Amino acid sequence: MQLDELAFMPATDLAAAIRGKRLSPVDAVEAVLDRIQRVNPQLNAYCQVTAEAARAEARAAEAAVVRGDRLGPLHGVPFSVKDLVITRGVRTAFGSRIYERNVPDEDAPAVERLRGAGAILVGKTTTPEFGWKGTTDSPLTGISRNPWDLTKSPGGSSGGAAAAVAAGLGPLAIGTDGGGSIRIPGSFCGVFGLKPTCGLVPVYPVTPAGTLTQVGPMTRTVRDAALMLSVMAGPDDRDPLSFPAAGGDYAQELERGIRDRRVAWSPTFGYARVQPEVRRVTEAAVARFRDLGCRVELVERVFADPDPIWAPLFYAGVAARLHDALPEWRDRVDPGLLEVVAEGGRISALELKRAELGRAAFYQVVRKLFLEYDLLLSPTLAALPFAAGTERPVEHHGASRLSWVAFTYPFNLTGQPAATVPCGFTADGLPVGLQIVGGRLQDALVLRAAAAFEAAAPWAGKRPTI
Repeated sequence: MQLDELAFMPATDLAAAIRGKRLSPVDAVEAVLDRIQRVNPQLNAYCQVTAEAARAEARAAEAAVVRGDRLGPLHGVPFSVKDLVITRGVRTAFGSRIYERNVPDEDAPAVERLRGAGAILVGKTTTPEFGWKGTTDSPLTGISRNPWDLTKSPGGSSGGAAAAVAAGLGPLAIGTDGGGSIRIPGSFCGVFGLKPTCGLVPVYPVTPAGTLTQVGPMTRTVRDAALMLSVMAGPDDRDPLSFPAAGGDYAQELERGIRDRRVAWSPTFGYARVQPEVRRVTEAAVARFRDLGCRVELVERVFADPDPIWAPLFYAGVAARLHDALPEWRDRVDPGLLEVVAEGGRISALELKRAELGRAAFYQVVRKLFLEYDLLLSPTLAALPFAAGTERPVEHHGASRLSWVAFTYPFNLTGQPAATVPCGFTADGLPVGLQIVGGRLQDALVLRAAAAFEAAAPWAGKRPTI
């Protein structure tokens, strides 16, 4: 098998082939490392590659297969970790010069569990500084690019992770999502990404955005994400809000389908300004859900825009994280991030408490929606991929900083599971994503819906030409 074909092989297939002794973990890791070496200079998806450590782990994994040891569900499978997630013995800089020399002495729970399942870390992926924006560039790591069009942004803040997965630089990636940071780049890069229910995957250390942020899988196939979630989910004492996973093996239920499910489709939520080509592609995708036997209903206005609730919570958290460091580091911090810190610093305790109470009230509004519907569909984003190195699309200059991500941040407030699935391409060959949202704890249903759509409109075989 050619190296590139091996690099694009789904994680579930890799794991099965390794268990069956049809493929060596050494070959699987070498295929990914070879492609990283050739392609990453164009993408800047990885900010650090742990090649020698990965090769050593692959040799040990191969020896375990030969000995007949009991193997984990991801034995020998390569994976990457976003640079906001701590990794034992591997630099975690949070995309910032402030932490350029930071080497943690422990793994985050999700990393620990993937390693425990036999997966092999091949490197850290790029992020904007502290994950503050929906595109990926930073003073530390430079500009990351979209594999479908190198002039475009991969999205963010898990932009390096999404670009890596799309370009065959590893089948599994750990991303984080505080306002859409898994789903935004998943949409821009044409890969699958899931923000799980808040607490399903432990988050440690606490992030500046607190409980707005979740850790989740980014993959080329839904089945890979389901397997990855099964490994990552469950309580960890380091995260007091984490809880036992109810889904068990999330991959087992993927074939059950979604016939007769009640589905709300909203092209704008009642407030988003959506680019026409995004609406055209996503409306065509929604028709597939009718074909799958769902009862789909158009809902023009879902709720009022919760931007005034999300923004103070996020910006105040970022400001608190950076306040003490700025006197020394201000001239080496992303200028846009400095604006956010200044904005967050002006938020009063009263305004912050109002946002917290607004969040609680907003949750109840959305909870009631899911008494009537099983799933909610929307475009993942209101905009198409825009120029790399810029903060937002030109069509949204002058609007709220969040206007182009209007569909994603509401569900960071509610903590519900929300996924993006690739649902088509523009005339220029750029990916478009469809968002699938479920009620609290309905992660298995969201994955089932995504798998049903994937079976009806497969995307994993479509690859960028990079």
